[in-house]
Amino acid sequence: MANDEERETATYPGQRPPHASVGSHRIEEEVFGNAYDPQTVRRIWAYVRPYRRKIYLSVAAVLIFTATQLAIPLIIGRAIDTGMVAGGDMQALVGAVIAFAIAVLLNFGASYVQETQVGEVAENVLFDMRRAMFAQLQRVSLSFMDKTEVGRLMSRLQGDVNSMQEFLETSVISVGDIVLLVGIVVVLLSLDPGLGLLTMVTMPILFVVRIFWLPRAKRAFWAAHETNSLTAGAMAEGINGVRTVQNLDRQQVNFDLYDDKAYHNLENQLTGSKYAQVMVPIVDTLTGISMATVVIVGGNMVLNGTLQVGVIVTFLFYIQRFFDPIRSLTMQYSIMQRAMTSGRRITEVLDLPVTIADKPNAVTLTSDMDGSVEFRNVVFGYDPKRPVLKNVSFKVNPGETVALVGPTGSGKTSAMALVHRFYEVQEGAVIVGGHDVRDVTQDSLGAEVAMVLQEPFLFTGTIFENIRYNKAGATLDDVVTASKAVGAHEFVERLPEGYNTVLEQRGSNLSLGQRQLLSFARALVADAKILVLDEATANIDSYTERQIQKALEILLRGRTGMVIAHRLATIRGADRIIVLQNGEKIEEGNHDQLMELGGLYSRLYNMNYASFDDIPDDLVAQANAKASST
Repeated sequence: MANDEERETATYPGQRPPHASVGSHRIEEEVFGNAYDPQTVRRIWAYVRPYRRKIYLSVAAVLIFTATQLAIPLIIGRAIDTGMVAGGDMQALVGAVIAFAIAVLLNFGASYVQETQVGEVAENVLFDMRRAMFAQLQRVSLSFMDKTEVGRLMSRLQGDVNSMQEFLETSVISVGDIVLLVGIVVVLLSLDPGLGLLTMVTMPILFVVRIFWLPRAKRAFWAAHETNSLTAGAMAEGINGVRTVQNLDRQQVNFDLYDDKAYHNLENQLTGSKYAQVMVPIVDTLTGISMATVVIVGGNMVLNGTLQVGVIVTFLFYIQRFFDPIRSLTMQYSIMQRAMTSGRRITEVLDLPVTIADKPNAVTLTSDMDGSVEFRNVVFGYDPKRPVLKNVSFKVNPGETVALVGPTGSGKTSAMALVHRFYEVQEGAVIVGGHDVRDVTQDSLGAEVAMVLQEPFLFTGTIFENIRYNKAGATLDDVVTASKAVGAHEFVERLPEGYNTVLEQRGSNLSLGQRQLLSFARALVADAKILVLDEATANIDSYTERQIQKALEILLRGRTGMVIAHRLATIRGADRIIVLQNGEKIEEGNHDQLMELGGLYSRLYNMNYASFDDIPDDLVAQANAKASST
């Protein structure tokens, strides 16, 4: 079922399209911003600066290209007046032909240099931007990632960067358009001031049209962008939730909702397309009016002997080209507006604060550390005003396995995350190997703390690559040994390609239990001193769990273990059990001690933990046999 915000943004036939929405978030920035933002341009220039020589070369090529465009009509007009009218000078005609050929070659060469250089610079700048943004997103704290939709980040990494590419590729061309426009005006006025001014009489009409056209076009383009985002969001949601959609038999309902958004997008895209294309016939009409003016007035001047034929031909060539840079600059204005907004959004990602970073004198943990973990009066909350952990203190000795139990929301997972320093504590300290986690390098901490989560994440690639993900130097023998230890080797060997089997997205071609076994093998290959299991056996069947219990004995041997579990077999094997409630430690001891205490753990055990694990194997077999016979 759609959430409340999705219901608010849903559209139905006959209703106006939503004002502004991207997925479940309102648009925070306008699609069209200021035409020029100096601060954004300075930030972008920092990425362009390493390639400035190529930019200068491109600008020079554009100026040469523009000069040839201005020269060619003059050469043609000169050839007509000196070499073709009234049996003119053949030598002058040959000279004009040679000059024309040189201009055409220069035009081609300059255009080629400009296109290749600008394209190369744009691609390199975008590559650098994407690398910088991705690197920054790898460094930001998980607290930021918790609050940010992946779709919004992808929009910045892809859509906004593509807008910058469009801007970079056209910005140099706009220099040529401006020079060409000014050059044409100067040449026309120099050839014949009166006819030149008469030719440009249509210019005020174009500017008036543009004044009325631009705001309406911006609104149309904006609406098209908004509804396109809605449609893309609906499609992504439908694809990601296809299993649930089919399970609830909601295909037709979801299709109707998507179809409605797609229809509104179509309407807005068509409107935007009309505004984008309406300038073409207007410019063509004004061009025709100017050309007709030159033909009528200029032709009369030729007949009166006050103007040469070649000048009229030159005027006609220039008029044909006069409105092209105007049309191009109008489009580039919109491109620049989008680029300024995209540039601000890109710099926002690049400027994200990295709240968790190594100190200048950070200590590097080594493999010979003792592996102890200690919480000293730890206070932590995702919202500082509402702490999840409140003055929690306990110590896990080297080689000891400690289980954390407690009701949902008691802070178990948060405590585990602090060991790896995914978040910063508000008060107190988390000590690993005798060092505050804030005083050690993150790389060395990650090398000595291995985590196995409830929902294992496998990357696209082979099983071999996934198991040695945290230790690229591991050999096939290392991977096989680890897989055998956790009971994964048998099912891997049954796969067609064995350890070279390519996993689909998130390992969807394996069962959840198989994926979890691979994550255990990955943790074993990492060979870390501290092993954190966050409900790692919650989604595994009892048979697989019994395999893992044996593997855990091997996995935890010589290592410090911190375990969150809801199954008795996992908890019972722990040396100590720490009970959390509402972010506070209220009990500590082994299973028998806590049961004898008769506190929260005893109640939780009686309500939740006493399960299939407590039933003797012979009774389970009898029950299964009886069920089969009936």
